[in-house]
Amino acid sequence: MTTPLRIDIVSDVMCPWCIIGYRQLSQALEAAGTEHEIHWHPFELNPQMPPEGQNTREHIIEKYGSTPEQSEQSRQQMKALGDDLGFDFQWTKDSRMHNTFNTHQLLHWAGTQGRKHDLKLALFAAHFTEQRNLSDNAVLADVAGEIGLDRAEAAAVLDDQRFANDVRGIEQFWQQQGITGVPAVVFDKKHLVTGAQGVDNYTSILSQLAELRG
Repeated sequence: MTTPLRIDIVSDVMCPWCIIGYRQLSQALEAAGTEHEIHWHPFELNPQMPPEGQNTREHIIEKYGSTPEQSEQSRQQMKALGDDLGFDFQWTKDSRMHNTFNTHQLLHWAGTQGRKHDLKLALFAAHFTEQRNLSDNAVLADVAGEIGLDRAEAAAVLDDQRFANDVRGIEQFWQQQGITGVPAVVFDKKHLVTGAQGVDNYTSILSQLAELRG
């Protein structure tokens, strides 16, 4: 009997292409009927981001040298892709980027409860659809509580930083594997695919993997 396909996804909830790529992959997996298990791993797009965060448009222009027009065009492209995939991007002129180290700690804790995947998707929605402030630990604890996790325990995890060293270690592991950008998807612990590939490409990849796995 074939074991489920292991899929490791290195990502950050600040990364729009990470949720786009996941939705594309998810559609391909469903269409192919591929048994699978997904494991999310931490990556910080902006580890030096201050606690108060930064306006998203300003950040993109500053980091990538984009013009305001290019930035808006990119948003519209991602919005259209999201709409096709059933994900609602709701950027505003006040949208902000946040430091996600605490977010990754909360996800690590959720993993001990068997709920990391659910929380990851909820955080994508909280950030991109609801425009909530993920720099605020109270907001992070709220999101955890909203999916049925213990809100008080979530708040305690963020307060005492008990998983800080674990998250740093995992981040360093993936950096040592050569991961410098996200999304980075590893199939069966040996086939790396980077970026949002599109439903058709993911479908082709799954077909090739099925042949390799016999």
